[in-house]
Amino acid sequence: MPEFAPLAERIVDALLESDPVTALHAGDHRFDDRLPDLSATGVTARAAMLRDAADTLTGVDADVLDPEEQVDHAILAAAVERGLFELTAVREHEWNPLEHNPGPLLHALLARPFAPAQERLVSLRGRLAALPDALAGARAVLRDVPRVHAETAAGQFAGTAGLIRDQLPALLAQEPGLRVTVERAAAAALAALDEFGGWLRQLLDSGEPGRDPRLGRRLWEARLWHTLDTELSAAEVLARARANLDRVGDVLRELAAELVGGPADDGTVRRALDTIAERHPDNSSILGLARASMDEAVEFVRRHDVVSLVDDPCVVEEMPEFARGVAVAYCDPPGPLETADVPTFYCIAPAPSGWSPERVRSFYREYNNEMIRNLTVHEAMPGHFLQLAHARRFRAGTRVRALGWSGPFVEGWAAYAEELMAGLGFGGRTVRMQQLKMQLRMSLNAIIDQLVHCEQLPEPEAMALMTGRGFQEEGEAAGKWRRALLTSTQLSTYFVGYTEVAALAAARPFGATPKAWHDAMLAHGSPPPRHLRTLLDV
Repeated sequence: MPEFAPLAERIVDALLESDPVTALHAGDHRFDDRLPDLSATGVTARAAMLRDAADTLTGVDADVLDPEEQVDHAILAAAVERGLFELTAVREHEWNPLEHNPGPLLHALLARPFAPAQERLVSLRGRLAALPDALAGARAVLRDVPRVHAETAAGQFAGTAGLIRDQLPALLAQEPGLRVTVERAAAAALAALDEFGGWLRQLLDSGEPGRDPRLGRRLWEARLWHTLDTELSAAEVLARARANLDRVGDVLRELAAELVGGPADDGTVRRALDTIAERHPDNSSILGLARASMDEAVEFVRRHDVVSLVDDPCVVEEMPEFARGVAVAYCDPPGPLETADVPTFYCIAPAPSGWSPERVRSFYREYNNEMIRNLTVHEAMPGHFLQLAHARRFRAGTRVRALGWSGPFVEGWAAYAEELMAGLGFGGRTVRMQQLKMQLRMSLNAIIDQLVHCEQLPEPEAMALMTGRGFQEEGEAAGKWRRALLTSTQLSTYFVGYTEVAALAAARPFGATPKAWHDAMLAHGSPPPRHLRTLLDV
């Protein structure tokens, strides 16, 4: 039997080399001049590599490995199988143009100073030069594009073009010797992006709806199994989410009655939330509010000994145009293999300039002052930013966990962090109201994710669920409906991850302080919660 560590390292290298997006998220810069090869030939070659890796891992006797290696073997095997499933069963590259958006790969070179400008510009030139062929290949393989994906892609690809126009000149100013060759590649890339945008507009103008973006139960449940890496079945996820929706709704009604008086009913909840919603930022103040909330959360975590802090930089900034249209906020950290001292970006999308005043008001009633404080806990402190900073400090005999991070663990920790901070009094009862409302949203995410893709849930029923049981503003609910169509199974990671991470937190050994136990939970990278139970001997 081959020794596991060298074998795992060879497979990790193959995964990194075969997909620049995987390398980007891992923080490996060896392939920074490449774009993914999503042509039929490229996909076939990657699938063959994944099959070989899966066969090789099957030949390893995991029972003779030590516990850390057993976990890494399981994580690597799952990552390989998930990649093969995505390429051969879901085949999203054949119908989702968002899979072909080069924006994140260009932004990574423009925005993070991990290397001198000359080195990044040489890599950027390679990616820009590859872009026309990549987009021509995208048009060749994309078929029957769902309308909602085409609409979102049109905005994102225009944002990618804006990224090149707006941010490239400043980097070129640092290395004028590269100006001619880089600008030549940029001009060709911009022409290709404009042509691709025209192709998307033709799709939209044709009036053709494209394929149904819903996956159907068989494919959705298979993808859920790969996404969650948990023992829970789809039926159990749905039942637990519905039960949590009832439980949290009762708690929210009681808190609302305490806050504004009156019976513990939905009407009182709406009165309390309406009062909170009137105190909100606008496009000019939302980033400042998020930065102030970040400072407040850091001090709160320090004062209450919640978890160990880090000195890594975190920059709060406006979400780039190329990334908009799916979520309102995200955390973009350096990869676990990154060696340079570069920041994490906590990005928030303001209300789009084309929205009506009524829709903008609805947006900011949802993302009011207290919701931004709770959102900052989730995305940054002590949520994603802090958890992923701890994960980057993990070292092992292989790089497996740099690639095999678990969405349920990452989202579950952030949702648990919201509950933890609110329970300790962060922001008082008004933030607690928003945190409970987010718990309702989290439960509804899992419910709607499943019902949309498996039971053809109609839009009016989904909207009624979110605005009724979830107390969401109309604009937030409309955005979540689009997100449910644009994605599948990711919306379930919040609820499932939260239940598993909260259970791990509740298993704190006798005599361990909450801070020590939280540090222990974050000391193993970002593994699936079931493997973290093994590593923590729970």
